[in-house]
Amino acid sequence: MRGLPFEYAVRNMTRNPVRLLLSAGGCGLVVLLVMAAGGFVSGMQRSLRTSGSPNNVMLIGAGSEESVERSEIPMRTTGIATSGIRGVDRIAGVDAVSPEVHVAIPVVSSGDAEADAINMIFRGVTPAAFLVHREARVTAGRFPATGGDEIAVGVLAARGLGWERVEDAIGGELVVDDRPFTIVGLLEADGGVIEGEIWIPVSDLVIITKRDTLSCVVVRLDSQNITSAAGFAATRLDLELVAIRESDYYAALAAFFTPIRLMVIVTAILVATGGVIGGLNTTYAAFASRVREIGTLQTLGYTRPAIVRSLVLESVLTASIGGLVAAAVGILVLDQVTVRFSMGVFGLAIGPEVLASSLLAGLLLGVLGAFVPAIRCLRLPVPEALRAA
Repeated sequence: MRGLPFEYAVRNMTRNPVRLLLSAGGCGLVVLLVMAAGGFVSGMQRSLRTSGSPNNVMLIGAGSEESVERSEIPMRTTGIATSGIRGVDRIAGVDAVSPEVHVAIPVVSSGDAEADAINMIFRGVTPAAFLVHREARVTAGRFPATGGDEIAVGVLAARGLGWERVEDAIGGELVVDDRPFTIVGLLEADGGVIEGEIWIPVSDLVIITKRDTLSCVVVRLDSQNITSAAGFAATRLDLELVAIRESDYYAALAAFFTPIRLMVIVTAILVATGGVIGGLNTTYAAFASRVREIGTLQTLGYTRPAIVRSLVLESVLTASIGGLVAAAVGILVLDQVTVRFSMGVFGLAIGPEVLASSLLAGLLLGVLGAFVPAIRCLRLPVPEALRAA
């Protein structure tokens, strides 16, 4: 005999609104969880993957290869590196060499006296930084002036500091070391770590941090061959430098954060497994009250595979409702939610792959939640099923 009609599954799905709400809600929670975990992993990977250029070389202190914030090199390194490294890129006669200071500093929004201090990554730079970091650009406002207590913030940093519309950050103030600094510019960098940083003139940051050293000097070469820079670092023992390709530095950071990403994925899998088990319990309870109905269908001549297909279809439709609603909520609420970590701020990235995997998890829950209980109910002999309460 042919299978049960599609309308049968739809009517059964809507027969008990409470059961429909609970089942769809459970699937929706699983979809949201998988979406949040996937967005976290994808956002962190995108932030680190799009950062750094193979043409850029970072000269940092020996022993600080894993964290530029811990690096300290002499101030004179900038001039020595400019003259000592062959193949330095030049634009309009200006060498693409950027002396920088990287440091995490607690900041407070001056408009909220009760707000807690938030650690943000500050990068002290000169205008030459834009010659080196070609992906960075000021999209609103201007570059901060030296000595003017001015800063430029990345768009993700602005969101992390509480500005829902990043354009509203222009003109705002942040208190740094008990001094108010005015935000005069917004930075974008194609999703890289710069978008989670605060840029400030390097001379101002040196004064704030009371230091007389740089964190690094970033040199842009006219090719991807860093032999000259590596040779310079090896021969200038007095400077105690190490030359690292910028893209390799961020790749190493991405590898360093791999355990965190794995922990997030494992946690999502464990909670999703709990959701599947909860779904199985709900479906078992729902199908237990329909044993007589299933027995009647067999008496009418419907085969067991046809009944299983109808029950699975009913469960998948329920899961689809919950999954689609959860996906819409996730796109509206989770996408670009900012997360602070040691390298600044990154945004959750809800892309097509994350969305597809989340919906697939919801559909899988719908299939498993119906298939296993249906098989168990169908094992009962027809006479016993018809006598069931």
